[in-house]
Amino acid sequence: MSPKPADTSGPAFDDIVVGAGVIGLAHAYALARRGRKVLVIERHARALGASVRNFGMIWPIGQTLGANMNLALKSRQIWAGLLERSGIWHHQGGSLHVAHHDDEAQVLREFHELATQAGYELELLDARATTTCSRAVNPQGLKLSLYSRHEIAVDPREVIGKLPGYLRANYGVRFEYGQMVRSIDGQKVKTSAGQWSARRFWLCTGDETQILYPEILTRQGMFPCKLQMLRTAAQTGDWKIGPHLAGGLTLRHYTSFAACPTLAELKARVAREMPLMDHFGIHVMASQNGRGELTIGDSHEYNPPEEPFGTVSPFNTRQIDDLIMNYLKTIMVAPDLEIAERWFGVYLKHPGKLLFETAAEPHVEILTGIGGNGMTLSMGVSEQHVARVLGEASTQDLAPESASTKPALV
Repeated sequence: MSPKPADTSGPAFDDIVVGAGVIGLAHAYALARRGRKVLVIERHARALGASVRNFGMIWPIGQTLGANMNLALKSRQIWAGLLERSGIWHHQGGSLHVAHHDDEAQVLREFHELATQAGYELELLDARATTTCSRAVNPQGLKLSLYSRHEIAVDPREVIGKLPGYLRANYGVRFEYGQMVRSIDGQKVKTSAGQWSARRFWLCTGDETQILYPEILTRQGMFPCKLQMLRTAAQTGDWKIGPHLAGGLTLRHYTSFAACPTLAELKARVAREMPLMDHFGIHVMASQNGRGELTIGDSHEYNPPEEPFGTVSPFNTRQIDDLIMNYLKTIMVAPDLEIAERWFGVYLKHPGKLLFETAAEPHVEILTGIGGNGMTLSMGVSEQHVARVLGEASTQDLAPESASTKPALV
């Protein structure tokens, strides 16, 4: 949508959301479905940040068992309904964590036991069942896998590009692109194109939150993380990956596996045999979009503490891409792994919290620092944030899909 001057005496909105990435869109949806009049302002002609630079994995299994996992399942429930109603491409294919080493297999067994004790259902598959579940798994040296059916695949570029049209058509949400927010004063926001008014403002601007409220991010000790990503051309014929695929390195990355006793042994082996994987924060996953393209990644490079906030190198490192691809070939087989696109993303991370939310000033709410969990948690955290700020007593209608105390993870 082309930017246009704002009417300086323009319509009053109940809410103005700043940022049209996944957190901003999730807030707009949570607000609009309550019947509120919502405007979304985005500084670029379209969202270009972390929301369009990720795998497109809605990934509950990466969250710690308990409250965080339940929040992810609530978010997944909202996503599933919204994607179905909007007609935006998605695939509810679940996920496979594959083990090609004994310590990886043991960690998966331990996590399966912990999850079962906590009331979640997962399935351990032997090597034969694993390759039946996904033709993408490399059978050489395969021990077993852990299957979960709740993970969803989306194309982040497509979902972030199409969701505004759905919100506009079905909920009357207004979008203004190409407007830079310069200041918020009381119930008015000044942009590069004019002025808008609302009763409340919601800043969902990711690492760009530093533009308006740098001191808040500095006080919280938040820092950016850079990740390198790759994408292939469409795979030939009708070849499909099936579930999202993750290898043993991923067990080091997600907090869900932190309680597994054998994880320390696995980490020690990786540090000994593959030190560069630790140096660059690499773990390897793959997903496939509706066009058949594979998205592959990723690395994690954190802003050095001695450098100013937001000092992230704009240059990719070929060595990182090579490390990712060489490892991928040990866990995965596919018709065509030639890389068609390379890019990097940057997300903001809080040092000690799942995310950061605060009232920067009266009527100005901030939610940021969600790290690499934005696609997964966006709908759930936005629903909770909106409900809390608006003083709603309960969000029980958003309970996990299983009404029992044993929510099904698969």
